[in-house]
Amino acid sequence: MMLLDMTGNGPEHDSAGPGHLTKRPFSLFHSLCLLVIALALSGQVLADCECGYQSDDLDGIYENVFTDLIETNFARMPDISTNTDWLRQEFNVTKAKARGQYGEMFYIKDDVEYVDNIGNRASDGLQLIVRQDLIDGMVPVAEVDTARLDLSYGTFRASMKLTTIPGTCAAFFWYFNDTQEIDMEFLSKDFDHNRKVYPVNLVLQSRAAAAHGYDASQTDNFIQANLPFDPTANFHEYRIDYNPSEILFYADRVLLAKMKGSNVPSPESHGHLILSHWSNGNPNWSGGPPKEKASLVIRYLKAYFNSTDPKRAQDWDGRCKNAKTETSVCKIPVVTRENQTAKDWFFSDYPDMSKNQTVYEISSGARALEVMARWMMIVVGLLMIGLAGGF
Repeated sequence: MMLLDMTGNGPEHDSAGPGHLTKRPFSLFHSLCLLVIALALSGQVLADCECGYQSDDLDGIYENVFTDLIETNFARMPDISTNTDWLRQEFNVTKAKARGQYGEMFYIKDDVEYVDNIGNRASDGLQLIVRQDLIDGMVPVAEVDTARLDLSYGTFRASMKLTTIPGTCAAFFWYFNDTQEIDMEFLSKDFDHNRKVYPVNLVLQSRAAAAHGYDASQTDNFIQANLPFDPTANFHEYRIDYNPSEILFYADRVLLAKMKGSNVPSPESHGHLILSHWSNGNPNWSGGPPKEKASLVIRYLKAYFNSTDPKRAQDWDGRCKNAKTETSVCKIPVVTRENQTAKDWFFSDYPDMSKNQTVYEISSGARALEVMARWMMIVVGLLMIGLAGGF
């Protein structure tokens, strides 16, 4: 950046001849004008988080740093069909392949219901719907996948409210292939409100699971944990931390389980995230189909991760110049049952905190106004300098 001499002690000039203006020293007024412009530009030139996003570990210590992010606030998205971060899935699964009593029809026509028939908002987020009426022997179900397929190690967080209707499986998972998959699966038929039992199945699909007919419950990589709350009553944040040596599962920052060993996916596995709600009538898993329409509501998805794409590594290397500066790495806010403040925090709402990131929602209205105000300051500064030429 070029630095200007703003002392006002410029070189001396002789008086110009007739018809010429005398050149004046750089004045304090000019200096103030340039200061206005510098302040306005400061938020555009200097960026926070340019070296990544830091996650807390099991002990609450901030340690792991991830270079990339995907953040989606479904609660303020008017139409997912226009979203560039997510792909709605439309395909059929046969009864045999689904390993259930029925096939599955992944259906995009009615998987989102944001507004009811008279224009009132009907949901707090994305609804993935499982319907009760079969179509050609298949249960209509719903799924959305991240468009990006380059997700490696990271921390993945989804705020969800589960259905009260028995007979569905709600799933939040990282997927590379059928033997490298990290799942959190919720079976609504197993929720017991009287006994306050709300199990979640934590699954690591692996070669060992494939050897048992893809039944991970027959391996060491299956844990059924009980949630410390009713997941159908409100939104809660479910979290998967995928690290090189182990995988940790959380609910509202409470550790549910951890898995480690040779079955942890390899760092070369370029996976993606999936949010799914389905049923195939299998009495040993999803049960169902449900007796009425069942909805899984997703308020947000936040993913902070390292990319397997070499281009993304080059981009990170280009923007991360000094990892030791105070703002170069940003801490990821934590959601707990006691403190839900962080649920409304998105780095992608702040352009200076998501430089060189590909996100659907670039900025909130408040941040857009701030950027506009900065540019107005620049314009005012330039006008002041122009007017000062006549002083």
